[in-house]
Amino acid sequence: MRSDTIKTGVERTPHRSLLYASGMNQEQMSRPFIGVASSFNDMVPGHIGMRDLERHLERGIYAGGGAAFFFGIPGICDGLAMGHRGMHYALASRELIADSVESMAEAHAFDGLVLLTNCDKITPGMLMAAARLNIPAVVLTAGPMLAGCVGGQRVSYAESYYAVAQYQQGKISEAELEHWAEQACPGAGSCQGMYTANTMACVTEALGMSLSGAGTALAVSAKKRRLAYETGMTAVELVRRDVCPRQLLTPAAFRNAIRLDNALGGSSNTVLHIPAIAYEAGVELPLDWFDQLSRQTPHLTSMKPGGLHFMEDLDRAGGVPAVLHVLADMLESNPTVNGQDIVEIARAAQVADPEVVHGLANPYHREGGIAILRGNLAPDGAVVKQSAVSPNMRHFEGTARVFASEEAASEAILGGLISSGEVVVIRYEGPKGGPGMREMLYPTSYITGMGLVESVALITDGRFSGATVGLSLGHISPEAAEGGPIALVEEGDRIVIDVDKRSIELLVEDAQLQRRRAAWQAPAPKISTGYLARYARLVTSASTGAILK
Repeated sequence: MRSDTIKTGVERTPHRSLLYASGMNQEQMSRPFIGVASSFNDMVPGHIGMRDLERHLERGIYAGGGAAFFFGIPGICDGLAMGHRGMHYALASRELIADSVESMAEAHAFDGLVLLTNCDKITPGMLMAAARLNIPAVVLTAGPMLAGCVGGQRVSYAESYYAVAQYQQGKISEAELEHWAEQACPGAGSCQGMYTANTMACVTEALGMSLSGAGTALAVSAKKRRLAYETGMTAVELVRRDVCPRQLLTPAAFRNAIRLDNALGGSSNTVLHIPAIAYEAGVELPLDWFDQLSRQTPHLTSMKPGGLHFMEDLDRAGGVPAVLHVLADMLESNPTVNGQDIVEIARAAQVADPEVVHGLANPYHREGGIAILRGNLAPDGAVVKQSAVSPNMRHFEGTARVFASEEAASEAILGGLISSGEVVVIRYEGPKGGPGMREMLYPTSYITGMGLVESVALITDGRFSGATVGLSLGHISPEAAEGGPIALVEEGDRIVIDVDKRSIELLVEDAQLQRRRAAWQAPAPKISTGYLARYARLVTSASTGAILK
């Protein structure tokens, strides 16, 4: 066992002394050491229930014959970080998480890992660490939140952003706005729709890195606690069988996960996270896989924010296994932490509610949720959640309104300065220019709240929340800070976006663009000290997953 490095032999007597000091006894010393990376904190609704799950994980690890060692991992709430300096840190924290897990696992020679996680950057960061370390590991996502209720109607977190715009327009009172704040999120769990947190939980299950059902089991459910116990036992079994992440995280696993993502109409942030996990696993994952698999994979669920259903509905309908069941003939054989092949799991599953999980004969859309667009404005690609784009906005030509920050764009939208037929361009918000590639949920929500979602597009070298709807294109690459074409757009330019043709074009002659490029100068860094300054120097393009090299 790896842990023999710190507990076996005469020369390791001082090490054993420290382990005994932590409360271990001689019998426990012979067990596999299972490190449990927990992202529990008191700030994030998706994480506040983890203390309870930790108890059940520990029981499972000891019942399976292991010894559990808990350690903490940072977890930033994107919702709380949204719209201010804090959002610069959200994506950047993914690398801190991966590095923290690596550091603890290597320094203490754990035999295996349980990764207790939830929410946007924490789950991919944990998976990146598992792939990098390549020691037996299993993931437990802490589960989604129940739907909120306002005015007798079920609501999700994202709709509280629309309420802000309604208040600004005088449509609701301040008291009604505060009622939204109190009722939209009723308790523990990741936000209720197919936002990034829940998309990544489902992707983790499709990758074979969590037990079946874990992706959708609600945070408040007994089912989640049972899964925690079983996850603890599984971690020990994986050590005994020497099953390591790179045996599971194969090219086939990533293609299966992208198919599931498209079938669910998941968050566009997976286009950052899945390639980053693949990179750590040593798997080459071209950006075009997302588009190729989207064209082949129908959109089978109508999930919030752009659709009808909540995570509790998907769980009741059979969860990820039910969706995989519909896709079974498209899936590629691949092992999982369950000890079963993913195709076996898919074929054994059932769809409990065909209104929630449609069949291949009646999909919500013929293609999957993600589309990759290219053109002279985004030669290295741009990402759109096409399942959240209305039919009459799939081809759009508009006049550019250019902003150098999210705040400036949001102020203009709320101030009534954006009109139908315009394209809001937000630049210098990419991985380097942000730095940290902030989510643009405020401006996209304000566009919706102001009644412009059917007549205004938004493009950015930043990214979007999984809660974003409408014709919103992110990850424009190369980004403005690197001198990408988005840096050369001027007020009044015409932009054409065609989702079906996968194109985004700036209608400016090449000679004019060359003159603009000759005059362009890179702006000074927005943040020049601390972690984010180092991050900005090392981070790569969004088209490669915004990984650090």
